[in-house]
Amino acid sequence: MSNSLQLRDEILKLKAQKQVLLLAHYYEDGAIQDLADHVGDSLALAQWGARSEQQIVLLAGVTFMAESVKLLSPQKIVIAPDLNAGCSLVENSPYQKMLEWRLRHPQALMVTYVNSSAHVKAITDVCVTSSNAEKVLAAIPSDREILFGPDQNLGRYLMKKLNRPMQLWAGNCDVHLLFSARRLEQLRARYPKARVLAHPECDEGILRQADVVGSTSRLLQEVKENREVQQFIVATELGIFHQMRLARPDAELIQSPPEGSCACAECPYMKLNTLEKIRNSLRDLSPQIEIPFEVATQARTSLDRMMRITDGESVSWPEHFVDPRLPAEPPYRAERGLIPRFTLEA
Repeated sequence: MSNSLQLRDEILKLKAQKQVLLLAHYYEDGAIQDLADHVGDSLALAQWGARSEQQIVLLAGVTFMAESVKLLSPQKIVIAPDLNAGCSLVENSPYQKMLEWRLRHPQALMVTYVNSSAHVKAITDVCVTSSNAEKVLAAIPSDREILFGPDQNLGRYLMKKLNRPMQLWAGNCDVHLLFSARRLEQLRARYPKARVLAHPECDEGILRQADVVGSTSRLLQEVKENREVQQFIVATELGIFHQMRLARPDAELIQSPPEGSCACAECPYMKLNTLEKIRNSLRDLSPQIEIPFEVATQARTSLDRMMRITDGESVSWPEHFVDPRLPAEPPYRAERGLIPRFTLEA
């Protein structure tokens, strides 16, 4: 028996023995996705994690996703295979700088992409994902100023689509930022019948050329349901190709090229998770996600508000921001990056 098959059998056995819900993001390796109870985007993972009756959740994704499940279900044990599986957007939005920005606009409402730390969620009025951002923004009174972060490309796309002014934080997803608009234009010329699919974290030059802009689940839906199209150029992380190929083995999937020759379309943080690490996490129920009580209490409010709006419920909004004076954010967030960080000026 090969090592990967042995690991697969051990994972399935441990998962069943300990009654663990295994969730995987679309950007994980296909071998991990195939073992998961559910595969989805960040919104779907948060919903499944919160609503499941199982009391132990292993989330194969990045750490902020596991934190979201823990915030929504504080009584559950939530484990992540590798706590170093961070996110460039989290690294781009350190709590202290976001707090300073927030304090300069106390009357504004802060809308934060779920790709953020628990500390940042704790000073946020409502979180959004790329799946539900339009619905959440539509629920905010038109006379309220909005601070949107940390992904400025997503914010800019939403501003234009919804005709809603917002102040944007200067953060980006390093993977989506590196797709080349110039090379995409050349690729479109080679494949004139292809439909271009792009995630809204991409740069504006990519989004202008896209036929469909949406979350990973929306892009997957387009491939599944648009049977008239046989070729798709996809501008998002390479992991989504696994589910697309399962759904449409007849379709030709073409990766939108990055600038240069690097393999930049793979998120190095997502790829830190391996079958061996998942086996070890299930065996040891470790490492567990722990969030300080004061932080969790505040952060849960922004996620709860997002979930209620997503479910069609009405919500109330605070009139102004009050600094919750949280304990300092753990320093490891600034130390674990796999991609060189830049200095933020906001």
